[in-house]
Amino acid sequence: MRIAKAMARAGLCSRREAERWIADGRVSVNGKLLRTPAVEVSPSDKVFVDGKPLPSAEPPQLWRYHKPKGIVTTHSDPEGRPTVFDKMPPEMPRVISVGRLDYNTEGLLLLTNDGALARHLELPANGWVRRYRVRAKGRVTPADLAKLKDGITIDGIVYGPVEVIIDSVQGANTWLTIAIREGKNREVRNVLAHLGLVVNRLIRISFGPFQLLDLAPGGVEAVRRRILVQQLGPRASEALGFSESQADRKARHARGKAASEADD
Repeated sequence: MRIAKAMARAGLCSRREAERWIADGRVSVNGKLLRTPAVEVSPSDKVFVDGKPLPSAEPPQLWRYHKPKGIVTTHSDPEGRPTVFDKMPPEMPRVISVGRLDYNTEGLLLLTNDGALARHLELPANGWVRRYRVRAKGRVTPADLAKLKDGITIDGIVYGPVEVIIDSVQGANTWLTIAIREGKNREVRNVLAHLGLVVNRLIRISFGPFQLLDLAPGGVEAVRRRILVQQLGPRASEALGFSESQADRKARHARGKAASEADD
């Protein structure tokens, strides 16, 4: 497979990051420094990243994490602020995030050990809705919010359709539920600022079919492999390297047998 994909499968980074690392001279194959990602590698090739052997690819996994406010979604921060990855339990493998939540945003963040899976989940083409609960200072009318359903352009940036529901008004603040499909940088804050609202709390409550639910702040919980495969669908699951476990295979055969006996 392509070297960038192999690095992503090993959980080191995303494919895009792998391409940057290659351009920076951090990757070698069979003792030769790479300068282009247009290289295919096999299991017999000796791949080194930053002088260390490429880790063996682990089975793809996904975790739900309740990101608290006041930490950054990056592996290192030049300002020395705490990061999401500093807060992981010691038994967690090296993971990367599916997209990002900014410093002051809290709520559901998906984590994975597989860069290819992260890239697939981030694709706008999947059409997965990101849903947020928002507290914002100011007032807005349903008519203002209806204008967002077809998307909006702000300072030259085109945002796709935004669905907003007014949940309640408390003093100077309005609580909203917002659904977007792309998740561009600071999208919710920028769109609401355009309407004259100042966001003072932003909580992501779902990403596609995965929900925050009652996961405590700072909590992390693995998504069951069966659930993940169901949500990805057979084609994407196969392309991303998921194989049916023995337990799932037995369960599927048992369901098929039970259905057949019921028909009889």
